[in-house]
Amino acid sequence: MKLGIVGLPNVGKSTLFNAITNAGAQAQNFPFCTIEPNVGMVQVPDKRLDFLTEMYSPKKHTPAVIEFVDIAGLVKGASKGEGLGNKFLGNIRATDAIVHVVRCFDDENVIHVEGSTDPARDIGIIDLELIMADIEMIDRRIDKARKAAKGDRKFLKEAEVFEALREHLNDGNSARSFECDKDAAEIIATSDLLTAKPIIFAANMDEDGVSDFENNPYYKAVKEIADKENAKVLPICAKVEEEMAELEPDDKLMFLEELGLEESGLDRMIKCSYDLLGLISFLTCGSDECRAWTIKRGTKAPQAAGKIHSDFERGFIRAEIVAFDDLRANGSMAACKEKGLVRSEGKDYVMQDGDVTLFRFNV
Repeated sequence: MKLGIVGLPNVGKSTLFNAITNAGAQAQNFPFCTIEPNVGMVQVPDKRLDFLTEMYSPKKHTPAVIEFVDIAGLVKGASKGEGLGNKFLGNIRATDAIVHVVRCFDDENVIHVEGSTDPARDIGIIDLELIMADIEMIDRRIDKARKAAKGDRKFLKEAEVFEALREHLNDGNSARSFECDKDAAEIIATSDLLTAKPIIFAANMDEDGVSDFENNPYYKAVKEIADKENAKVLPICAKVEEEMAELEPDDKLMFLEELGLEESGLDRMIKCSYDLLGLISFLTCGSDECRAWTIKRGTKAPQAAGKIHSDFERGFIRAEIVAFDDLRANGSMAACKEKGLVRSEGKDYVMQDGDVTLFRFNV
């Protein structure tokens, strides 16, 4: 999974990136500090995998990972190449989802490219640039479909779908808010539109603001937009996350308690991302390796096996599965087998989050 962190210059993108990846990206108080995208790989915390590792003492412990990309700040006119616009837009296309960092704090010592804090305006600036870039792409698709329809009328449907979508975008709406049937959605999915990507709005507040975020007017403004966009909103303080990243695990827990928080911003962002993209994890374990594998919710057993190796899917026979909670409660795989808790599932089985799995195959 690849998440692109975007936002206007100086809203806290790189500070947040540094905090969640410990990658040391530049974070300075001037626009376009980030030019080339910084990339950081983050392990997905999973207490279930930790438990299995303690149980099996494997040679390898392999959690799932998320790739975060810190993308250059956007300004008005980016869709026309202003600032680092073209490069910025290209980097977004390569991501699975967008984390849009929105400034929700006042600080006269931190330059704001628009001169003041206004989350709705700032979101609107980036949305407009992404919409304009999408309209250009849609125009090309319509032109191509119209020409192809002269030889094959099936392309008329494609042209009609994109014309309706263009009208929707011309009204200032995103592609993700476009309501259509399944056939139209499949056509749109072939276009890799920027405003169709799932999005998390990271409302970046100061420490006082995040401690009472539900009453923060800036957060409320972001939440209102997120609700309309079918998007997620994550209250966060990038500065606090940066400070926590330097602490030892026990000190980090104490720091969170002092702030009245149960989880770090990173943990909450990961959960938010999995939920947004409809992802779950299944687990494999043994003396060689304990590992978490990320799949789409609704994935069937053979396709899940294919995540490990294509031969597993091609020669799939069955999946031997025990629910993690059952394994933890009984203490061992042998105990679960004695109680009949290890199931043999076939090709139509839909994988569940936390399935501890052994695939049987033959090629």
